[in-house]
Amino acid sequence: MNTQQAIKDYLAAANADVQKEKVTTGDKIIVDYIGRLDDHNVFDTSVESIAKASGKYNPNRDYEAGLEFTVGAGQMIAGFDAGVVGMKLGETKTLKIPADQAYGQKKDELIRKIPLEQVGDLSGVSVGTQVLLGGKIPATITEITDKDITVDANHELAGKDLIFDVTIKKITPAK
Repeated sequence: MNTQQAIKDYLAAANADVQKEKVTTGDKIIVDYIGRLDDHNVFDTSVESIAKASGKYNPNRDYEAGLEFTVGAGQMIAGFDAGVVGMKLGETKTLKIPADQAYGQKKDELIRKIPLEQVGDLSGVSVGTQVLLGGKIPATITEITDKDITVDANHELAGKDLIFDVTIKKITPAK
């Protein structure tokens, strides 16, 4: 089954049993989600069938658990957090989240060229390798030349608009 058909099948089944209870700020909720880019490529999902169809399957992940968070507590990107408010138990909704409400715009100041003499041993390192700058800041090597390496500490989804298909699986009202 291709990824697009798997997503359509999932969305059709998900909206079959929508309840009246609605999500409000402060509620603890569990959702299933499919995260996609504008080109429809899936970058993350809590739905096992979609993970398998898109090549994102992780055998160590508990796909039955979904994603649990407290709405409005800053645990999620802003557009996702705001987008679930008002959704009903069992409802599936597509959230189109602009980069500014997701991981922000790409920042040039987070891209650095580092002279090779400051780097040390580069054996086993290639473009795309994840590194920790100063032992704590995650970055990706984007270029290696005979004089320097370029590292990018922007989030991999910075500057990108995101699409999430979200289904509310459980709502625990705020106390």
